[in-house]
Amino acid sequence: MTTTTSADVDLATIAQLAAQLRVDSIRSSTSVGSGHPTSSMSAADLLAVLVTRHLRYDWDNPHDARNDHLIYSKGHASPLVYSVFRAVGVISDEELMTGYRRFGQRLQGHPTPVLPWVDVATGSLGQGLPDGVGVALAGKYLDKKPYHVWVLCGDSEFAEGSIWEALDKASYYQLSNLVAIVDVNRLGQRGETELGWNLDAYKARAEAFGARVLTVDGHDLTAIDHAFTAAAQSDDKPTVILAKTVKGKGFSEVEDSPDWHGKPLPPDMAERAIAGLGGERHLTLRGLLPHDGGDGHRAAPADDRAAQPHTTQTVAPATPATYEVGAKVATRKAYGDALVVLGARDPKVVALDGEVSNSTYASEFAKAYPDRYFEMFIAEQQMVAAATGLAVRGYRPYASTFAAFLTRAYDFIRMGAISGVGLRLVGSHAGIEIGADGPSQMALEDLAMIRAVHGSTVLYPADATCTVALTSAMATTPGISYLRTTRGSYPVLYPDGETFAIGSSKTLRETDHDQVTLIGAGVTLHAALAAADTLAHQGITARVIDAYSIKPIDSTTLAAAADATAGRIVIAEDHHPEGGLGSAVIDSLTTDGITGLHITHLAVRDMPGSGTGDELLAWAGIDANHITTAAKNLLTNR
Repeated sequence: MTTTTSADVDLATIAQLAAQLRVDSIRSSTSVGSGHPTSSMSAADLLAVLVTRHLRYDWDNPHDARNDHLIYSKGHASPLVYSVFRAVGVISDEELMTGYRRFGQRLQGHPTPVLPWVDVATGSLGQGLPDGVGVALAGKYLDKKPYHVWVLCGDSEFAEGSIWEALDKASYYQLSNLVAIVDVNRLGQRGETELGWNLDAYKARAEAFGARVLTVDGHDLTAIDHAFTAAAQSDDKPTVILAKTVKGKGFSEVEDSPDWHGKPLPPDMAERAIAGLGGERHLTLRGLLPHDGGDGHRAAPADDRAAQPHTTQTVAPATPATYEVGAKVATRKAYGDALVVLGARDPKVVALDGEVSNSTYASEFAKAYPDRYFEMFIAEQQMVAAATGLAVRGYRPYASTFAAFLTRAYDFIRMGAISGVGLRLVGSHAGIEIGADGPSQMALEDLAMIRAVHGSTVLYPADATCTVALTSAMATTPGISYLRTTRGSYPVLYPDGETFAIGSSKTLRETDHDQVTLIGAGVTLHAALAAADTLAHQGITARVIDAYSIKPIDSTTLAAAADATAGRIVIAEDHHPEGGLGSAVIDSLTTDGITGLHITHLAVRDMPGSGTGDELLAWAGIDANHITTAAKNLLTNR
């Protein structure tokens, strides 16, 4: 075995490394019978030069806060990614050949952070560069460290709008520490890409979005080396390197062929390809280490990505947000209040918004801590991606917009769960309660959408006190968490100091002889309380449950209520009937084996239009009058 750890790896050796990366991409994919070797072969020269001469990375300390970041937006080229890991000595040849794409192994079909050298999960194209923007934001504005963020992109993904959102925001924030390396191999899954090898068109588009663009022969090692050197010296712009490459480079039988995307070479072809590339090699090469501590001596490793961020402002203690019971306060306003308090307590808390911060009240955080607030404008995909990148660097991002517009970013939310990052999403102006703006602005799918995300937490507070508590709890909640807030102002129900555990609930009306259970969350809790008062005047006792934690839901309280009220339950929600509060309650009860249920589920079942909030709640049948009627019907039909 040949081992080199010098920063002065010569180009002849790098050429041998590039051949090794191609050979190993073929070997690994052929061994398992699946994978993308030709997409890996086109980018082998690019990564061979990058990892040996330009990437500053301590492979033995992948969480060193000074490391550069290498994001594989072109995640389907995983044979190349893992071949690089073998070449730098962090995985063995045995693992490459017996662990790639196998059940229970960490070398998955597309890279995920189960490997410590992978920052984010990729494979859904158009996501790596937007995530890289978030990492670069952290480096420039929060960490204040000289690391670079290198992103290997495929040309097909430049048809994704999210790529252009990323370049736009990278330019706006002058992210000179961000370099996109585009493997322009001309071919996508089914044939030629939109622009093929038209580098001039790519260049014009990227420059129009404010990037500095370099074009290069992606198989000329000297030219690649010079381009990477120039990219690291940008002053105020992100850099896009357009590398013209050949798919399947190194094996003439598949070079530039549209028929070999996502197909491993059969054993006989693999044998010919490996022989033509000079056979197997066993080079172990490493390049530059991270920059030192600034005094000429290498600093001690900073292993914790959640190390204290740099900040230039003096943070004054914030007065805890408290509200008088009965006062009318919008939960979106309480979110803004809570975030300011949380920001004073935790310097790792950052906020992002999609140009509606004066409505979501993220503006309060922006005023208090402008160096920890990032405006993403009307670019919800980039907002969630930037939050993902900030989370990679150990920050605690809260990202807010109108709840309806988070649907646009759903794939980024889904991939965030696969990456295992902590994202805190806040959707305001939810449901038909918003009134006259009409259905395009009414989030009626959001609870179902986020409930379906693996490991997610879904919260829907009914008052300001609960909102403050849940906003704070989200800071230490792992995975994807979602807080649904309301446009209108509603009475404060809970006194200051009331606790709200995630996975719990509150029972606001309860006796030993309850006849029916009313379950609400957010606006419908207030309707349920009004219905309970009406029922009480008619001699009917109703138990009222505030299901503020929709996922995880309080199954114990639900089961007890079902038992106490002979299975008679009315669920009311400002959401479509599929996947929201009603589904959560019914799923919980049936999973627990509760029988003898008599459930009425009130939800928004038709397409709404404009009107006042009260008119629309009545039209949908989720106001106090309809809840009262539903409860009485359950008792009449018992």
